[in-house]
Amino acid sequence: MLVNGQWQQRWDPVQQQDADGRFIRQNSAFDGRLKGDLDAYVGRLRLYVGYICPWATRTLIARSLLGLESQIPVRVVDPVLTDFGWCFGDYPGSSDPQLEEVQYLHQLYTATDPHYSGRATIPLLWDRQQQRIINNESADILKIFNDDLRPWHQSELDLMPKGLEPEIEAFNASIYHRFNNGVYRAGFASSQQAYDEAFAEVFDTLDGLEAHFSQHPYAVGEQLTESDIRLFVTLSRFDVAYHGLFKTNLRQIQDYPALSAYLERLLAIEAFADNTRIDHIKAGYYSIKALNPTGVVPIGPQLPWFRYLKEGV
Repeated sequence: MLVNGQWQQRWDPVQQQDADGRFIRQNSAFDGRLKGDLDAYVGRLRLYVGYICPWATRTLIARSLLGLESQIPVRVVDPVLTDFGWCFGDYPGSSDPQLEEVQYLHQLYTATDPHYSGRATIPLLWDRQQQRIINNESADILKIFNDDLRPWHQSELDLMPKGLEPEIEAFNASIYHRFNNGVYRAGFASSQQAYDEAFAEVFDTLDGLEAHFSQHPYAVGEQLTESDIRLFVTLSRFDVAYHGLFKTNLRQIQDYPALSAYLERLLAIEAFADNTRIDHIKAGYYSIKALNPTGVVPIGPQLPWFRYLKEGV
């Protein structure tokens, strides 16, 4: 946690709570977009991510789907959070710390704003020339990649196609609080009431999604959209992390036939499979001392859809 540009305390997974013990997520602080002549941005953009993080993985999947991998290099933090937040270390698949200009991600925040107060989160889109954060909100970065950088990638894929925008926004809203953030609200609840509320909403949402995918191939319409990315990142972490560590243990995704088939359809697409690192996900979540003080990482589960992932991850 940074206060007026200074690191003040050890990293804590619980950002804020209300009076009844409900987990409250911090809002993102940097909301820039790419405007004007895009040629001016060539060679300047860098994406900072962690494979553990569902919000960061959203941006990685979009970057791959839209063909931006050569234009936007990536830096990957270690999955295990330190007392000083995200860092660059030697975990396999993370960026080489010897090649980084900083040791801790929070140093990028104070480089952008020396008086910044708040958490240092991923993902973030970095301007290498101006040495500042452009944006640290995954939903915005998806729009930057899909819309602002369309002259670069000219992809046939549109993650927010005209005519489907209202449905996409409605779907995104329907899953964010109750599912994407719902698992965190359950896992970081500090009262039984707060946990019970979040738990019920998570499984009400999963029941509704199972019914939806029993009849539809995608989240919205008949094509891949931003909504599929948003849903995938939580589904793919559910059985390996949220079910056990976050106590959302009524059922697993593998207990839902339609959702399981949907998850496998997406994983058959390289952009989804290549950006899903189960080793990082498990190592990162099970390093949260507040929830797992021993730091022991479970060996299982072994899931059918693991066959889509690279060997060893």
